[in-house]
Amino acid sequence: MTSQLTFAVPKGRILDEALPVMARAGIVPEDGFHDKANRSLSFATQRADIGLIRVRAFDVATFVAHGAAQAGIVGSDVIEEFDYDDLYAPVDLDIGHCRLSVAKLAGDEAEDRSVSHLRVATKYPNLTRRHFEAAGVQAECVKLNGAMELAPSLGLARRIVDLVSTGRTLKENGLVETSRILDISARLIVNRAALKTDPRVAALVTAFREEVEARQAGAGAGAGAGQVAEAAA
Repeated sequence: MTSQLTFAVPKGRILDEALPVMARAGIVPEDGFHDKANRSLSFATQRADIGLIRVRAFDVATFVAHGAAQAGIVGSDVIEEFDYDDLYAPVDLDIGHCRLSVAKLAGDEAEDRSVSHLRVATKYPNLTRRHFEAAGVQAECVKLNGAMELAPSLGLARRIVDLVSTGRTLKENGLVETSRILDISARLIVNRAALKTDPRVAALVTAFREEVEARQAGAGAGAGAGQVAEAAA
Protein backbone atom coordinates (compact mmCIF):
# COMPACT_ATOMS: atom_id res chain seq x y z
CA MET A 1 0.00 0.00 0.00
CA THR A 2 1.38 3.44 -0.97
CA SER A 3 1.93 5.75 1.99
CA GLN A 4 0.07 9.03 2.11
CA LEU A 5 1.91 12.27 1.35
CA THR A 6 1.59 15.05 3.92
CA PHE A 7 1.25 18.61 2.63
CA ALA A 8 1.78 21.38 5.20
CA VAL A 9 0.04 24.75 4.99
CA PRO A 10 0.41 27.80 7.25
CA LYS A 11 -2.21 29.38 9.43
CA GLY A 12 -2.66 33.08 8.84
CA ARG A 13 -2.14 35.55 6.04
CA ILE A 14 -0.95 33.26 3.23
CA LEU A 15 -3.57 30.53 3.49
CA ASP A 16 -6.51 32.34 1.87
CA GLU A 17 -4.42 33.12 -1.20
CA ALA A 18 -2.89 29.65 -1.26
CA LEU A 19 -6.13 27.65 -1.31
CA PRO A 20 -7.18 28.56 -4.90
CA VAL A 21 -3.64 27.89 -6.09
CA MET A 22 -3.66 24.50 -4.37
CA ALA A 23 -7.02 23.64 -5.90
CA ARG A 24 -5.78 24.39 -9.41
CA ALA A 25 -2.73 22.23 -8.69
CA GLY A 26 -4.98 19.35 -7.62
CA ILE A 27 -5.06 19.65 -3.81
CA VAL A 28 -8.55 20.40 -2.47
CA PRO A 29 -9.16 20.10 1.30
CA GLU A 30 -12.16 18.30 2.76
CA ASP A 31 -15.17 20.47 3.61
CA GLY A 32 -14.35 20.62 7.32
CA PHE A 33 -11.10 22.45 6.61
CA HIS A 34 -13.01 25.69 5.99
CA ASP A 35 -14.97 25.54 9.27
CA LYS A 36 -13.38 28.19 11.48
CA ALA A 37 -14.65 26.40 14.59
CA ASN A 38 -12.75 23.27 13.58
CA ARG A 39 -9.62 22.99 15.75
CA SER A 40 -8.22 19.96 13.95
CA LEU A 41 -4.66 20.17 12.66
CA SER A 42 -4.85 17.40 10.06
CA PHE A 43 -7.33 17.00 7.21
CA ALA A 44 -8.12 14.78 4.28
CA THR A 45 -8.16 16.07 0.71
CA GLN A 46 -9.98 15.00 -2.43
CA ARG A 47 -6.89 12.96 -3.26
CA ALA A 48 -6.70 9.78 -1.19
CA ASP A 49 -2.89 9.83 -1.31
CA ILE A 50 -2.47 13.38 0.09
CA GLY A 51 -3.34 14.66 3.55
CA LEU A 52 -3.05 18.21 4.88
CA ILE A 53 -1.70 19.60 8.12
CA ARG A 54 -2.37 23.21 9.15
CA VAL A 55 0.31 24.60 11.46
CA ARG A 56 2.19 27.81 12.24
CA ALA A 57 4.28 29.13 9.37
CA PHE A 58 7.62 28.47 11.09
CA ASP A 59 6.49 24.91 11.81
CA VAL A 60 5.66 24.27 8.13
CA ALA A 61 9.37 24.60 7.33
CA THR A 62 10.35 22.36 10.24
CA PHE A 63 7.92 19.57 9.33
CA VAL A 64 9.05 19.59 5.70
CA ALA A 65 12.78 19.91 6.44
CA HIS A 66 12.68 16.90 8.75
CA GLY A 67 10.53 14.80 6.41
CA ALA A 68 7.42 14.65 8.60
CA ALA A 69 5.69 16.41 5.71
CA GLN A 70 6.92 15.99 2.16
CA ALA A 71 5.78 19.34 0.77
CA GLY A 72 4.12 22.56 1.83
CA ILE A 73 3.63 26.28 1.33
CA VAL A 74 5.37 28.97 3.35
CA GLY A 75 6.66 32.51 3.01
CA SER A 76 10.21 33.11 1.83
CA ASP A 77 10.86 34.92 5.14
CA VAL A 78 10.61 31.59 6.96
CA ILE A 79 12.88 29.86 4.44
CA GLU A 80 15.53 32.57 4.78
CA GLU A 81 15.31 32.64 8.58
CA PHE A 82 15.95 28.92 9.02
CA ASP A 83 18.00 28.01 5.93
CA TYR A 84 17.46 24.25 6.36
CA ASP A 85 19.75 22.07 4.22
CA ASP A 86 16.98 19.52 3.59
CA LEU A 87 14.50 22.12 2.38
CA TYR A 88 14.09 23.01 -1.29
CA ALA A 89 11.86 25.82 -2.58
CA PRO A 90 11.44 25.12 -6.32
CA VAL A 91 8.42 27.33 -7.08
CA ASP A 92 7.70 30.99 -6.29
CA LEU A 93 3.89 30.99 -6.10
CA ASP A 94 3.61 34.75 -6.69
CA ILE A 95 1.18 35.20 -3.78
CA GLY A 96 1.48 36.42 -0.20
CA HIS A 97 3.56 39.44 -1.13
CA CYS A 98 4.89 41.64 1.66
CA ARG A 99 8.26 42.71 3.03
CA LEU A 100 10.42 42.28 6.11
CA SER A 101 11.40 45.71 7.37
CA VAL A 102 13.03 47.63 10.19
CA ALA A 103 10.87 50.23 11.95
CA LYS A 104 11.28 52.74 14.77
CA LEU A 105 9.27 55.37 16.62
CA ALA A 106 8.54 58.36 14.44
CA GLY A 107 10.27 60.67 16.93
CA ASP A 108 13.47 58.65 17.14
CA GLU A 109 16.01 60.58 15.06
CA ALA A 110 18.96 58.21 15.55
CA GLU A 111 20.12 56.50 12.36
CA ASP A 112 20.81 52.77 12.52
CA ARG A 113 24.39 53.22 11.29
CA SER A 114 25.13 55.90 13.91
CA VAL A 115 25.17 53.41 16.79
CA SER A 116 27.23 50.29 17.43
CA HIS A 117 24.54 48.39 19.36
CA LEU A 118 20.77 48.21 19.07
CA ARG A 119 18.15 46.19 20.86
CA VAL A 120 15.65 44.89 18.29
CA ALA A 121 12.33 43.14 18.88
CA THR A 122 11.60 40.49 16.28
CA LYS A 123 10.66 36.89 15.59
CA TYR A 124 13.40 36.80 12.94
CA PRO A 125 16.65 36.91 14.96
CA ASN A 126 18.86 35.36 12.27
CA LEU A 127 17.75 37.68 9.47
CA THR A 128 17.86 40.63 11.86
CA ARG A 129 21.42 39.97 13.04
CA ARG A 130 22.67 39.50 9.48
CA HIS A 131 21.03 42.74 8.35
CA PHE A 132 22.52 44.85 11.14
CA GLU A 133 25.92 43.15 10.97
CA ALA A 134 26.16 44.25 7.35
CA ALA A 135 25.76 47.83 8.61
CA GLY A 136 28.37 47.36 11.35
CA VAL A 137 25.78 47.27 14.13
CA GLN A 138 25.47 44.59 16.80
CA ALA A 139 21.80 43.65 17.15
CA GLU A 140 20.61 42.33 20.49
CA CYS A 141 17.44 40.48 19.47
CA VAL A 142 14.47 40.26 21.81
CA LYS A 143 12.26 37.42 20.59
CA LEU A 144 8.59 38.32 20.32
CA ASN A 145 5.90 36.37 18.50
CA GLY A 146 3.39 39.21 18.29
CA ALA A 147 2.56 42.77 19.38
CA MET A 148 5.92 43.84 17.98
CA GLU A 149 4.73 47.42 17.50
CA LEU A 150 4.51 47.97 21.27
CA ALA A 151 8.20 47.33 21.89
CA PRO A 152 9.61 50.80 21.07
CA SER A 153 6.96 52.82 22.90
CA LEU A 154 7.33 50.68 26.05
CA GLY A 155 11.12 50.82 26.00
CA LEU A 156 11.66 47.14 25.26
CA ALA A 157 13.59 47.80 22.05
CA ARG A 158 14.46 50.82 19.90
CA ARG A 159 13.81 48.97 16.66
CA ILE A 160 11.51 46.25 15.48
CA VAL A 161 11.89 43.91 12.51
CA ASP A 162 8.56 42.61 11.28
CA LEU A 163 6.43 41.88 8.23
CA VAL A 164 4.96 44.93 6.53
CA SER A 165 2.24 44.95 3.90
CA THR A 166 0.50 48.32 3.68
CA GLY A 167 2.31 49.98 6.59
CA ARG A 168 -0.97 50.90 8.23
CA THR A 169 -0.26 49.03 11.47
CA LEU A 170 3.09 50.77 11.83
CA LYS A 171 1.50 54.19 11.32
CA GLU A 172 -1.30 53.49 13.81
CA ASN A 173 1.33 52.67 16.44
CA GLY A 174 3.49 55.73 15.78
CA LEU A 175 6.20 53.87 13.87
CA VAL A 176 7.99 54.54 10.61
CA GLU A 177 9.71 52.09 8.30
CA THR A 178 13.45 52.78 8.06
CA SER A 179 14.78 50.02 5.81
CA ARG A 180 13.68 46.96 3.91
CA ILE A 181 15.45 43.66 4.62
CA LEU A 182 13.65 41.27 2.30
CA ASP A 183 10.84 41.19 -0.26
CA ILE A 184 8.66 38.19 0.48
CA SER A 185 6.36 35.88 -1.44
CA ALA A 186 4.94 32.42 -0.75
CA ARG A 187 6.87 29.41 -2.03
CA LEU A 188 6.20 25.75 -2.61
CA ILE A 189 8.69 23.86 -0.47
CA VAL A 190 9.59 20.17 -0.61
CA ASN A 191 11.79 17.80 1.32
CA ARG A 192 14.90 17.10 -0.78
CA ALA A 193 14.96 13.38 -0.01
CA ALA A 194 11.26 13.00 -0.79
CA LEU A 195 11.75 14.81 -4.10
CA LYS A 196 14.42 12.30 -5.08
CA THR A 197 12.58 9.17 -3.95
CA ASP A 198 8.86 9.82 -4.49
CA PRO A 199 7.66 10.72 -8.00
CA ARG A 200 4.48 12.19 -6.56
CA VAL A 201 6.50 15.02 -5.01
CA ALA A 202 8.09 15.82 -8.37
CA ALA A 203 4.61 15.74 -9.91
CA LEU A 204 3.43 18.30 -7.33
CA VAL A 205 6.32 20.58 -8.24
CA THR A 206 5.32 20.36 -11.90
CA ALA A 207 1.64 20.98 -11.12
CA PHE A 208 2.34 24.08 -9.04
CA ARG A 209 4.85 25.42 -11.55
CA GLU A 210 2.33 25.02 -14.37
CA GLU A 211 -0.36 26.73 -12.26
CA VAL A 212 1.88 29.76 -11.69
CA GLU A 213 2.89 29.95 -15.35
CA ALA A 214 -0.75 29.74 -16.50
CA ARG A 215 -1.84 32.39 -14.01
CA GLN A 216 0.95 34.77 -14.95
CA ALA A 217 0.30 34.21 -18.67
CA GLY A 218 -3.38 34.97 -18.10
CA ALA A 219 -2.55 38.11 -16.17
CA GLY A 220 -0.19 39.22 -18.94
CA ALA A 221 -2.79 38.57 -21.62
CA GLY A 222 -5.38 40.49 -19.63
CA ALA A 223 -3.04 43.46 -19.20
CA GLY A 224 -2.23 43.41 -22.91
CA ALA A 225 -5.90 43.34 -23.87
CA GLY A 226 -6.55 46.26 -21.54
CA GLN A 227 -3.79 48.32 -23.14
CA VAL A 228 -5.18 47.59 -26.64
CA ALA A 229 -8.69 48.61 -25.56
CA GLU A 230 -7.34 51.80 -23.97
CA ALA A 231 -5.41 52.68 -27.11
CA ALA A 232 -8.48 52.12 -29.26
CA ALA A 233 -10.72 54.26 -27.08
